[in-house]
Amino acid sequence: MAWTRDQMAKRAAQELRDGFYVNLGIGIPTLVSNYIPAGMNVQLQSENGMLGMGPFPYEGEEDPDLINAGKQTITELPTTSYFSSSDSFAMIRGGHIDLSILGAMQVAENGDLANWMIPGKMVKGMGGAMDLVAGVKKVVVVMEHSAKAKDGTVEPKLLNRCKLPLTGAAVVDMVITDLGVFAIDKHAGSGMTLIEIADGVTEEQIRAQTEADFKVALDGSRKAA
Repeated sequence: MAWTRDQMAKRAAQELRDGFYVNLGIGIPTLVSNYIPAGMNVQLQSENGMLGMGPFPYEGEEDPDLINAGKQTITELPTTSYFSSSDSFAMIRGGHIDLSILGAMQVAENGDLANWMIPGKMVKGMGGAMDLVAGVKKVVVVMEHSAKAKDGTVEPKLLNRCKLPLTGAAVVDMVITDLGVFAIDKHAGSGMTLIEIADGVTEEQIRAQTEADFKVALDGSRKAA
């Protein structure tokens, strides 16, 4: 059985550490905030100038003035602070964010990331992704393992080389998909290693849906629930 979106987010939350400043991308990464371990102090940062975001509001309690960079309504905490987007990006570019968890369209075995546009389709812009992957200390991608083409065939998203325009070159440290977890040693250039497999999924199934070359070094003690 492949992991659900919530199980993927729960696994990504295992990369959080006490005292971390963290930026969460839109989509599955936003769910990570639901799985911050009790007692752990993590500050969530948004590119539009907010630090210390609270959880999503209950229906009917939304404040239209409180939104994250993905235009989702959020809540504030007693420790929340606000500042200009220029200060926010200075924080990112200055290397003060410990971890960025974001989505992707494609990831290459050397850590290249493509997540901001598909040629021929209208996009609003690159957002803050290029700054995040260049300035953050650790980058974790959370995404579906494969994509469905228009003809119904399955297309791999873990590739030898990205086919879409790059967001960043050799920037990804870890990829969490619905089938498993891959570590990427982007500094040593040793490529991609499968370190965890979702319960009920086999290595053969993963290889059948993966173009990228990867080694296997499973650690059963780190399997996600």
